Order: sequence, then C-alpha cells, then structure tokens
Amino acid sequence: MIRIADLYAGIGGIRLGFEQAFGKENVDCVFTSEIDKHAVTTYSANFGDKNIFGDIRKISVSEIPDHDILLAGFPCQSFSVAGLKKGFADERGQAFFEIERILKAKKPKVFLLENVPNLKNINNGEIFQLILEHLKELGYKVKYEILSGKDFGVPQNRRRLYIVGSLDYSKNFEFPKSLGIKTRVSDIIEKDVDASYCLSDHRWNHIQERMKYGSTGWCSYKIFDENESYTTTLVARYLSHPEKIMLQHPTGNPRRLTERECARLQGFPDTFIIDKVPKTQIYKQLGNSVCVPVIKAIANQIKNTFFAEDLR
Repeated sequence: MIRIADLYAGIGGIRLGFEQAFGKENVDCVFTSEIDKHAVTTYSANFGDKNIFGDIRKISVSEIPDHDILLAGFPCQSFSVAGLKKGFADERGQAFFEIERILKAKKPKVFLLENVPNLKNINNGEIFQLILEHLKELGYKVKYEILSGKDFGVPQNRRRLYIVGSLDYSKNFEFPKSLGIKTRVSDIIEKDVDASYCLSDHRWNHIQERMKYGSTGWCSYKIFDENESYTTTLVARYLSHPEKIMLQHPTGNPRRLTERECARLQGFPDTFIIDKVPKTQIYKQLGNSVCVPVIKAIANQIKNTFFAEDLR
C-alpha cells in the first residue's frame, strides 16, 4: 500500500490520477489539506471525508502521518501570467514554504508539485532557482518538465510545470512522452445542449465591439469547431469570461462549455461528481484543477521507477 499526502488538494485531480495509475486499492491517502469549503464538498463527494484537514499553515507536522508520496498543486495565482507576478512577496507564493516544511519533517520518498509554466520566469528565473535549491538542500534529486494536456489524450492546450523529486539517487526518473493520441474537441461535447449556455446578445455584441478596436486580454475570443484538435486553456474565471473557449450553437449565439464538458476537458470521468456545489463553484473548481490524464502518466512513471517492487 502506497501512502500519499494531498496538499492544496482542490477537488482531488492529482489524487485521482495517482489512484488511476497505482490502482485505487493500492493507494492510501493518509492526509488531505484544502482550505476552500466548496472544493472540500466536491472532494468529499468523490473520495469520502476521511483525513481531510483545512489550512495547512495551522497544522503541525506532528499531525501529519508519514507518507511515501507528497502531492501538491500549490496556489499559482502569484506565479501566473494573468496574475500580478508577485511570487514569494504574495501570501499565496508562501505556499511553497509550507510544502518545504512538511518535506523536511516527513521526508517522503517522492514528491510531485504542479504549477504554471511562468513560475520558471518570475524575477528572471530567480524564484524558480530558489525553489530548486531548497528542494535539493532537503536531499532530493529533482527533475522538472512542462507538459500539455493535448499530448495526453485531452483536447486542451493546458501547459503546466511539473516538478518531481526523489530521495533515491540511484533511480533515474524520466517524464512521460506524448501518448500520440489524436484528440478532437468533439470528444468532450455533450448532445442537445440547452440554449441557455449561449452568450446573451449583449455579451456577444460587447465582445465583438471590443475586438473591432483591437482589444486584447480577456475580451479576445475564439470560437472552436468541434473538429479542431484542442481548445485553449480552461481558466477558473471561465463562467464570467467564456470568450476564450466558445462553441458554435445551431440555434443561437456562440455558447460556453457546459459544466460536464469542462470536466471532460480536464480528463475527469463522467462518474466524477461535480454537482454538489453552485454552478459558479463548479466552473471555478474545474478551471483550477489539473488534466487528470497528464497526472496519471506522470504517476505511472513514478510507480514504475520507484515503487514497482513494493506493488508486487
């Protein structure tokens, strides 16, 4: 049995990827930390409410059980292009030091961290180098790679930075390569979507007017054909800013993705429960989550490299 700790867990996308790779029966999640109550509701609906704790800053390491793998998709707002790029000066950027605190005390065999690619570029790369130095000082052999969902069977160009560390220097971990699976936007589309998902005339006219005058940013838009290979990146603010990923609707203005389509775009199975929270929270949670098939591919590499003997 492989013991995992799931920090900044969100709705559990990273945990799900590991359960898929290792086999649910082989994974024991001994500790989960998530501060957002709505995310906890969705997490509990899918994984149960065992071992779920709140704000990691208020939890002593003595309360955290020993574990083999630490997982953390730590807050990325302060590191994203869309954010303020404050890095460690932002309170959310301090999340890394909570991860470091737990790694130092518990020394799991392996860790996986996930963040936005722009983490590498803050302050001309100084913050990322600081993170790597801190991890190496703890005794970890560290590797990192930027991977996109579109290379792992998900029709979304979602590029994310993944960092894997191990205490075993004799093992050579390699990140997974593209699966070479051809994807289409049609893979995630629901049938007979209600017209209520179409943009209002006011919103649609506003977007087009802004574009006439060369507006960029959130008001730039893209209407995807179902035969295209992949969409742009799903964001947490998608419900209020759907113009980045719109689909044609046969009887009205372009439409936003449904909640289930967003879940599929992130690689969540249709059995994953998303409807226990308000619609605004569903979109936010899915936009903040991970591409599960990418996590599964990384987890498979971790399993085969570090835990193959333990699972025999």
